[in-house]
Amino acid sequence: MAAMLPWLESQYGNASSRHEYGRRARQAIDEARQRVAAAVNAHPTEVIFTSGGSESNNLFLKGAAACLKPGLMAVSAIEHPCVLKPVEQLRRSGWDARYLPVDGAGRVKTDDYAGVLLDRPKLLSVMLANNETGVVQDVAALANAAMVTGAWFHSDGVQALGKLDIDFRALNGTGVHALTLSGHKAGGPKGAAALVIDKRIELQPLISGGGHERGLRSGTENVPAIVGFGVAAELAAQRIAEHSSRMRKLQAKFESGLSALGARIFAGDAPRLANTTFFAFAGIDGETLVGKLDREGFAVASGAACSSANPESSHVLRAMGVAPEIARGAVRVSLGDGNTDAEIEQFINALQVTVGRLQGLTAVS
Repeated sequence: MAAMLPWLESQYGNASSRHEYGRRARQAIDEARQRVAAAVNAHPTEVIFTSGGSESNNLFLKGAAACLKPGLMAVSAIEHPCVLKPVEQLRRSGWDARYLPVDGAGRVKTDDYAGVLLDRPKLLSVMLANNETGVVQDVAALANAAMVTGAWFHSDGVQALGKLDIDFRALNGTGVHALTLSGHKAGGPKGAAALVIDKRIELQPLISGGGHERGLRSGTENVPAIVGFGVAAELAAQRIAEHSSRMRKLQAKFESGLSALGARIFAGDAPRLANTTFFAFAGIDGETLVGKLDREGFAVASGAACSSANPESSHVLRAMGVAPEIARGAVRVSLGDGNTDAEIEQFINALQVTVGRLQGLTAVS
């Protein structure tokens, strides 16, 4: 907030202008680009600022597809809708799409993946960490296996920023060509994100105009949000070890309480982000539980926040083979830096009372 305020108050120059105000804005964007790049061990020239993770994912998929002859693209079945929807659009443009199946823990099945690679896909996208379950994929191994195909490999890393130690240089060495990041997942402002991309990859821009962002994303830059993103990325990278350790302890306490209440924790034994827990109680509707908990002062979700208007059960859980009647009860809790042991205890107590009441109503009906 402190870093952003000058660019919301006195420093209002357009970063493309030649005058002093414009030069200051350009310098602020350059510094933010350096901060984001340093946070994930990338070069600043590899960082393309966008308005959000959705735009970054669309930029890679559609931008890359526009530079290639239509062929096979493969994405995991548990991707965020901002990957799945562009894939559906590209299918109507002549591309063949495959959806990589996952196992019961939400990890891409290696045998099926190897089979898809035999068909030599041109584009691949597998998210680094899932936005609902928190399950972490071995993206480096998947990308490395795909190198022999010559495919361009992208990973949605939105959930991972500030929670995992991300090294784009190392990932790039294994065959990852592009990585999506978003500021608000690391404590930054909403509306600022980036596509970190190997400069050897050719993309056609989604937005053409004045040639901003190396010609890949034209439009007057949102200087305050970009500045905030840069500082947030830097801070997140500095405190990642402390954050992960603290979140892991809170998660263990939280999930112990859930288990004692009889909850099913999805992908509980898989490598996951330390702040994410996806669970359900048999016979209880997730949306109903979310509403009840909201009235008790707890903000949780029944799935992906970006898809909360969709009444269907989680496509991630369906891909994992979870029965529809269980999937409809899914609730996601994301812990943050501000959460405390006391709040975990308060939540478990509220959950126990709420679930007990709902189970009583179910028994009566």
